Amino acid sequence: MLDDSAAYVEGPWAHRTVGAAGARFHTAELGEGPLVLFLHGFPQFWWAWRHQLTAAAEAGYRAVAVDLRGYGGSDKTPRGYDLVTLAQDAAGLVRALGERRAAVVGHGVGGLVGWTMTAYHPGTVRALAAVSSPHPRRAARLLLRPGPGTRHMLHAQVPVLPEHRLLADGCARVGDLLREWSGPDWPDTEAEEMYRIAFSIPKVSHCSLEYHRWIARSRLRPDGLRYHARMRAPVRVPVLQVHGHLDPVCTAGAARASGRSVVGPYRWRGVPGAGHFPHEERPDAVSGALTEWLGDLPGDE
Repeated sequence: MLDDSAAYVEGPWAHRTVGAAGARFHTAELGEGPLVLFLHGFPQFWWAWRHQLTAAAEAGYRAVAVDLRGYGGSDKTPRGYDLVTLAQDAAGLVRALGERRAAVVGHGVGGLVGWTMTAYHPGTVRALAAVSSPHPRRAARLLLRPGPGTRHMLHAQVPVLPEHRLLADGCARVGDLLREWSGPDWPDTEAEEMYRIAFSIPKVSHCSLEYHRWIARSRLRPDGLRYHARMRAPVRVPVLQVHGHLDPVCTAGAARASGRSVVGPYRWRGVPGAGHFPHEERPDAVSGALTEWLGDLPGDE
């Protein structure tokens, strides 16, 4: 296994370690202007947003991508992988970066964190872009439907064995998941190798699965019931929802129903030919939709 230096990929961005919510987070930052905070999904790390970091910076924004708790160069704590704590992490990062609010962009589980911020820390969210990430109340219903995402979630509930499966043969299973969940012709060799290396960092396999264990196991527990009650609150900030037409984890139709939870300005952008990772499978289309949407947001008061 490697140390967390594998997460410090060279590029035009600057790497930092930022303390927030009692933990340390690795970030990659590029550009100046209003803050845009990027939250990655599974099984990735901050590098998933490399295309959008560059596009947002060129469009006049301060683009910051973070390794979520338990991933990449960020702290691998024994606990803290529930969506409430993860939203607190992200809200704390906004403040630690010296800003009052940010436009939050989240993919997959990172999108669930962003949706959760709108209910638990609304003052820190200027707007939300959710990529391949339905509203949590809609996402909970997906657990009842057969599909690759549901199968993975169920397999993740078994102790220890899923971690070993992810780590076996140089994290080959990570590459398999990327292919199973994407559209055709992705990932390329570079992307697969990068994610397999990042997943080899000690504790990442375990920490990443703790997210999925909380999502599934909390549904009938008091903490999960409180969470879903809180998430009934309507989303009042502007929302952009980006979704691949071929996403096998969550169909575009199921994801688009999330708009019913939004009372603020809502925009939908489907991405033809893309699966669960449209920001990497069709980076130009997603970057264009994102920068257009950011430019249309009202200015901060």
